[in-house]
Amino acid sequence: MRESIERLTQNLGHAIVGKADAIQLVLVALFSGGHALLEDVPGVGKTLLARSLAQSIDGQFQRIQCTPDLLPTDITGTNIWNPRSGEFEFLPGPVFANVLLADEINRATPRTQSALLEVMEEQQVTVDGSSRRVPSPFFVIATQNPVEYQGTFPLPEAQMDRFALSLSLGYPSEAEELQMLQHLQAPGSAHPLKPCISLAEVQELRRLCAQVHVEMHLKQYMLDLVRSTRQDEDILLGASPRGTVALYRASQALAWLNGRDYAIPDDVKRLCPHVLAHRLILAGGRKARPVVDRLLHSIPIP
Repeated sequence: MRESIERLTQNLGHAIVGKADAIQLVLVALFSGGHALLEDVPGVGKTLLARSLAQSIDGQFQRIQCTPDLLPTDITGTNIWNPRSGEFEFLPGPVFANVLLADEINRATPRTQSALLEVMEEQQVTVDGSSRRVPSPFFVIATQNPVEYQGTFPLPEAQMDRFALSLSLGYPSEAEELQMLQHLQAPGSAHPLKPCISLAEVQELRRLCAQVHVEMHLKQYMLDLVRSTRQDEDILLGASPRGTVALYRASQALAWLNGRDYAIPDDVKRLCPHVLAHRLILAGGRKARPVVDRLLHSIPIP
């Protein structure tokens, strides 16, 4: 299984140049059983990353371009009348996939955004009173532009809490951008990536990550960090217990990806800004990342 991780990382590195840290964080979200929110400007490779991940794990990929006129049934699917059979038949929506990209999710209306709440937590959708399971594994990558807010609908706290991690790809360096241009001229650069692991291996990797050992003192460290967000004067709304679970699961996955069967404080410290920052509501227009960094420095490391 270690070789599977190496193949997957290398495969994604062929498509996404110079973003090893971001790739690892996305894999942490995938193998911890969560979902990822990419907050970045257009054109840095968010869609390419989602599509490349689906191709690499031999999974079905679906993309939703979120707009204000998008309806919930455009995501979940709907029942349509079949005149031949004289019955309603269910037409699945794009949510029935292994990797779902919700592009510019904050451009959809709150009603449409809420269509993802159930499936991101329960791995199922309910249409006209009937619940249907989505394929497994099921992984959502949502994107939003952190700069342009005109015509957008900010995600509510319940929706933000569904994402295990938030991250940003950022602009590439000059050397990385030059490598990207050279890669375009390479033979076969236009061909899609080939699968390097199977969906069954993804499920097995999730199981292995969930078995990573976490010492009691490290669990208490996680609790101290999360609970400090509920007591800080700069934070109006702190992280929920779901955030505590997400930090725990993500730390297990990061430890396993780094070749260990046990988690260490450095795993928690690295993941804490990505797991907690998007879950907080700050007072006075403050930024979440500096507040989380301050809390990290104030809590003693075990």
